[in-house]
Amino acid sequence: METIKYRNYILRNYTDIPQLSSLSKDEKEAIEVVGQVLPFKSNNYVVEQLINWNNVPEDPIFTLTFPRKEMLPKNHYSQVKKLLYADDEPGLKKKVNEIRMELNPNPAGQSYNVPALDGIRLHGIQHKYRETVLFFPSQGQTCHAYCTFCFRWPQFIGMNELKFAMKEAGLLHKYLLTHTKVTDVLFTGGDPLTAKANIISAYIEPLLTKEFSHIRNIRIGSKTLSYWPYRFLTDKDADDLLRLFEKVKKAGKHLAFQAHFNHPAELSTDAVKQAVERIQNTGAQIRTQSPLLRHINDDHVIWGDMWKEQVAQGMIPYYMFIARDTGSKAFFEVSLEKAWNIFRKAYRSVSGVCRTVRGPSMSADPGKIQIMGITEVRGEKVFVLRFLQCRNPDLVDIPFFAAYDKKATWFDELKPAFGEKYFFYQKNNQLKKNEKNTDIIF
Repeated sequence: METIKYRNYILRNYTDIPQLSSLSKDEKEAIEVVGQVLPFKSNNYVVEQLINWNNVPEDPIFTLTFPRKEMLPKNHYSQVKKLLYADDEPGLKKKVNEIRMELNPNPAGQSYNVPALDGIRLHGIQHKYRETVLFFPSQGQTCHAYCTFCFRWPQFIGMNELKFAMKEAGLLHKYLLTHTKVTDVLFTGGDPLTAKANIISAYIEPLLTKEFSHIRNIRIGSKTLSYWPYRFLTDKDADDLLRLFEKVKKAGKHLAFQAHFNHPAELSTDAVKQAVERIQNTGAQIRTQSPLLRHINDDHVIWGDMWKEQVAQGMIPYYMFIARDTGSKAFFEVSLEKAWNIFRKAYRSVSGVCRTVRGPSMSADPGKIQIMGITEVRGEKVFVLRFLQCRNPDLVDIPFFAAYDKKATWFDELKPAFGEKYFFYQKNNQLKKNEKNTDIIF
């Protein structure tokens, strides 16, 4: 395959994109204004091969990667615009930081998930569930393009107090040696595969030794297949990265590649198909996930088509998420009722090999909560819910009920059914202890 030179587009040079000439003055203004608050980054692959510029701004990949005016509340937009065009840099910076703090920058109790080792908080690790540790390698806390819905947008805006990142591989390994109930390590970001292969190897290869026999699964969460598949084809260290994947398999451990695909267009190019095949040839297993997003994929036909194409390429549909309550959620959100209806219509439209997917799921403060359905119990209309994961693993897979709310878009908007004051998990002392304690105890 011909080597394609990588080109970044960020806010400082986005006007270099020739295709933007098709945008109106207001649409160009929105990129500049919203881009002051929420991070913007794209690249030549996304711009040239994924976006249908004849359908801009409604094109889903354009909306997925380029800021639009509606992604900020009207008052925030006008405040930022006024300061930006007044050339008031100090005032703009102050206002932007105020707005960012109003956008729930660390949702789902992420600050509770940061553990400690020898009295030192490990800000590059999250340990929310007993079996799984998340690690944020500092060299991988960027992406090839930034999704406009991203719940980890604080990783990219230069506010270090909001960022999860760590360079010290030794601290990760020491922490894992003291927590032998951990079986899975998830490398996440940002996108860890923006780092060089030798850097990722320094974190992963020690985990392949007998000393870490309790670590069975290495997971890598990445959008790279969607936004820069040449990472696995023609990048200088592409072969080195794939050899690292092979080492994981040869060590008797499982490599789960958690691929983020939000729309069928991201599965359509020859480059992504070849990259998928190269990854699979290493013995790695590719699992796919995405949030359900208005303006992008809020249609059961899109989801059904996406799952079928993923399976056709040998991937495993894994999760449909609800967009987290942060950043530009108001632009992308759908009601929980609509999310459930989209999921079940898509689910029933595919064969059994696609029905490995779970959802709709909310990664909320206490855990991953799945909407199992809407029904009537004792004359009351309710949401039927369960934990797919929970801070307290004893509570996983126990059905519970929330009062039906037609407008609800996130778990925090729901109330317990049947006049109860608390959900069942809120009565559990162990869960309360874990939520309040920054030292994760299992």
